[in-house]
Amino acid sequence: MEGIQVITQDYINVHITKSDSEDAAPVERRFKKGITVLEFKTKLELVTGGSAATMKLKLYDNKNNLVCDIDNNDALLGSYPIDDGMRIHVVDKFALVKDFDTSDSAERFRLSEEEYEKKGDTLRSFLQRNKLGKYNEEEMNKLKEQQQKELEEEAKLAAAVVVGSRCEVRVPQQAARRATVRYNGPLAAARGLWIGVQYDEPRGKNDGSVNGHRYFTCPPNYGGFVKPVYVTVGDFPEEQFDLDDEI
Repeated sequence: MEGIQVITQDYINVHITKSDSEDAAPVERRFKKGITVLEFKTKLELVTGGSAATMKLKLYDNKNNLVCDIDNNDALLGSYPIDDGMRIHVVDKFALVKDFDTSDSAERFRLSEEEYEKKGDTLRSFLQRNKLGKYNEEEMNKLKEQQQKELEEEAKLAAAVVVGSRCEVRVPQQAARRATVRYNGPLAAARGLWIGVQYDEPRGKNDGSVNGHRYFTCPPNYGGFVKPVYVTVGDFPEEQFDLDDEI
């Protein structure tokens, strides 16, 4: 019926980036698809430190193509064409401005922590007055509880994945790939637990190492690291790959 938004999936896993940290790694978070965009923005305050009243959201697919702007505060998050693994980029005019570029003729103006606290027109004072972001104790406690619950669920999934087991990797919007589990544990500078796999075919992204850290060894393009939720352990026969079959 017209005017009714139908949501077919309760939760969505997305990557969050923000305009004032272009080089930072995306933050993965899980949200309900049944919340409104305004409620979603409020939750993003805890992730970005920005303001729901001023932030703009842009949705990108897994190939980094812009899908659309998420711009209707009254719409449900799930009413947009959003899927697991997509990226939501947060643009906020209240984001902290980076220091001026260094030059021989320019002198940076810096405030001490005490002087900064006395000013009433800063981003920090704005967040404090409106109890936003990290200054909202209730929301921060909820976020910590949610993150702890997610980590516990992930740990249970990871515990069932034994190194040396055969598995099938099913990442959203990608073809299923069979592999052998080579690693189970944390990665440097990455949140949570990860499963390192050696694919039967050269359809991976590495050789068992990431950012200079080696976790296992395999031929180039046969290795990959995925979240436990995407790994199914079972008696999966090895896929036969013949280069002569490829065009």
